[in-house]
Amino acid sequence: MPDDQVGMNQNPEDTPRVVAVTGASGYIGTRLLRILERDGGLGKIVAIDTRPPVAPVHNMAAYRMNVADTIGDVLSSHRVSTLVHLAFVARRGRNRRETAEVREANLNILNQVLDDCLKSGVDHVVYLSSHTVYGARADNPIPLTVNAPVRPSSGFSYGYDKYLAEQRLGEFARRHEDVAVTVLRTCVVLGPTGGDHLASGMFRRLLLGVANANPPMQFVYEDDLARVMAIFIKRRLPGLFNVAGDGVVFYNEVAQVMEGTVIRLPSFLAYPVAQLTWNLGAQRDAPAAGLDFVRYPIVMSTTGLHHATGYRFRHTSLDAVTSFIRYRAVEEQVI
Repeated sequence: MPDDQVGMNQNPEDTPRVVAVTGASGYIGTRLLRILERDGGLGKIVAIDTRPPVAPVHNMAAYRMNVADTIGDVLSSHRVSTLVHLAFVARRGRNRRETAEVREANLNILNQVLDDCLKSGVDHVVYLSSHTVYGARADNPIPLTVNAPVRPSSGFSYGYDKYLAEQRLGEFARRHEDVAVTVLRTCVVLGPTGGDHLASGMFRRLLLGVANANPPMQFVYEDDLARVMAIFIKRRLPGLFNVAGDGVVFYNEVAQVMEGTVIRLPSFLAYPVAQLTWNLGAQRDAPAAGLDFVRYPIVMSTTGLHHATGYRFRHTSLDAVTSFIRYRAVEEQVI
């Protein structure tokens, strides 16, 4: 039996688990639904999103609704056992006011979802966090374990919002020990059908870099992530885990594979240029703090993940990058 199938058709409970997924029509949600359908072993899948499902899935109930409103009735009516919370406002605020609004929206959504889970008897919550909670720092150890301090940059709102969400989930887990809470810190997700929103700022033909910086980077193949999530769902495994494909790809290799051009500037010039282009709207990828992620390493240890699941990744970090580059090439030809 393959490693990623170990225990996936067995449940600690007699009744097959019913899984609800918020943000089900997004890039990662779509991959997860397909893996859950293919592997089977679930009572039902409940998909919740403001958009319709990308593709039909067997034994799935789909709801077009905003998770900012209560979803408690849906969870209760289907007797949902596990909720996977993928819904997240990833839009970057252009100023402090917009950043604060996005942050408040994400925390309010998380609080609403957790409250609905408690009232509906959900006994397992899975949350997809990000490697960016560690912060891109010059003194980051290699590799970073889940016990390493989290030091997100306040200037990179996505990572800081994920950090705040983790804090809330930790508090929730301590107060409600009967509910298993799983937090997965994943690196950039890529594959043959697309990439997560962090990929947009990293895979462009013209890149801004910092002179003499060439950090190692990790990526995870889209279906590897979905299979890992399926294992945690079906085994109801709680805890905090790093998720990344095997191996690393250096920043220079990323530019080389995508045949891009890197404009390298000294740090004292690169950061003001990045911030100015952000303020003027010339680029919408990230403010100056985003340069830290192409200057300093965030390399995570996945030992805990392997020990807990026995999963062996089918694709390396480089596989994820090359598959995404091929996807982009096809998209550009279509356009």
